[in-house]
Amino acid sequence: MTFSAAGSLLFSPFAIRGLRLANRVVLPAMVTRLAGEDGFVNAEITARYLRHARGEPGLMVLEAMGVHDAKSGPLLRASHARYVPGLRGLVERVHGETPVKVAAQIIHFLKISRSGWREKIQDIDRAAIDAVVEAYGEAALRIREAGFDAVELHMAHAYTLSSFLSRRNDRHDEYGGRSLENRLRAPSRVLRRVRERVGTDFPIGVRFDGEEAIKGGYSVADAALFAVRFAHLSADYLSVSAGGKFEDAVHHPGEPLYPYTGYSGDRCMPSAGYPDGLNVYLAEGIRRALRERGLEVPVIASGKIRTPEMAEATLREGRADLIGMARQLLADPDWPRKVRAGRGETVVPCVYNNVCKALDERFHRVRCTLWRRRDLHAPEAPADRDAPRWPAQAALSARAHDGRVRLEWTPALDEEGVYGYMVLRSEGAGPFHHVDSARGVAHRFEDAGALGGVPYRYRIVAYDMAGNRSEPLGPAAVTLPPFDA
Repeated sequence: MTFSAAGSLLFSPFAIRGLRLANRVVLPAMVTRLAGEDGFVNAEITARYLRHARGEPGLMVLEAMGVHDAKSGPLLRASHARYVPGLRGLVERVHGETPVKVAAQIIHFLKISRSGWREKIQDIDRAAIDAVVEAYGEAALRIREAGFDAVELHMAHAYTLSSFLSRRNDRHDEYGGRSLENRLRAPSRVLRRVRERVGTDFPIGVRFDGEEAIKGGYSVADAALFAVRFAHLSADYLSVSAGGKFEDAVHHPGEPLYPYTGYSGDRCMPSAGYPDGLNVYLAEGIRRALRERGLEVPVIASGKIRTPEMAEATLREGRADLIGMARQLLADPDWPRKVRAGRGETVVPCVYNNVCKALDERFHRVRCTLWRRRDLHAPEAPADRDAPRWPAQAALSARAHDGRVRLEWTPALDEEGVYGYMVLRSEGAGPFHHVDSARGVAHRFEDAGALGGVPYRYRIVAYDMAGNRSEPLGPAAVTLPPFDA
């Protein structure tokens, strides 16, 4: 059954401190590596966010911008007035061409070297903490002056404010980890200062971890209390992430430590092997704690929420107020428009293989593995409504090979070009499910997730640039040899 946007919560308007969102789909901040090291908005950054905005999420949060000028590689900046004109130009383009509201995420980070050494919060003195507080306040004011609709404070993952919140905070003063209140002190000062600088009529969001996902780290019990404090300090929305910590990161000699390489990185960006909606329970627990105290601050859930049905259920069950989608909107920025128009079957589904994450780790420009190789941004969907078709003698074969199932098929035909192939699999006579996708230039696939002794059937569906689907090719049946002890 096609999802209907009529009467849905997902596509109902939502207000945040007077800011009216057209729907409850949120594009969370994502690293793009498209900025130059000078920190200015450039043509590639502008093109990326205009492409996202044309898909019409309710709120789009631009990637983290440094509140200070520490060396970091490609990163947007909000640390000086010289960055405001470029940021204003980008916001004006989005507002002029789309109905999307735009927030800017701002961040402070500590030093890190290729040797693996990193500066920690116990290494900075009180004067440095005071400077962080002021830097956030000044950067937030610049964000408002640039015409953004809101500012989001980055308190998640491996960075400065998140490190103060951490149970692994090793300071021994009033900012130290011996008490919840002390861990909250620096983030609370930042939030208060930002409110003082931007005024009472400008929305402020906070992005923070619902769980650190490291040994000795905090989970939702602490995060719920952070949320209560942030609400009391006039945060207007809370965006819940998880993990992304330095403490379990894998160090590659000669490269800076990347905080998404351990288990906590998996929890931050759950890959195909993790359940859908993995981190929704964190948003649910935080929202419950707020509501029990009479606090109505909206909560954004994220973490592999890919279907409109799951998004709608999350809202209707009271587990969250807004839905964050990062990688799915990278794969297909038109997800909101397609689903709202009743064309959800034309969405290009994310396969969560985290090639985008791997590109970020290597400091390469972030793209989606499903895009054509020459594309720097998701391709614009043409008005084409003609689905790809299979040649007269098209065939799909499936055979066991080295503990995997190897599929090969005849390439499909399409006047606009085949964008990709969906691989569907069923167990026995059961229903078919989408298990992965291949680029349009491919005509083979290996399924490494099949279990020996189980009869499988496979089908292949081709889709074009507009997301039109072909008739399924197949089925092809195969059974891997059963396990023999």
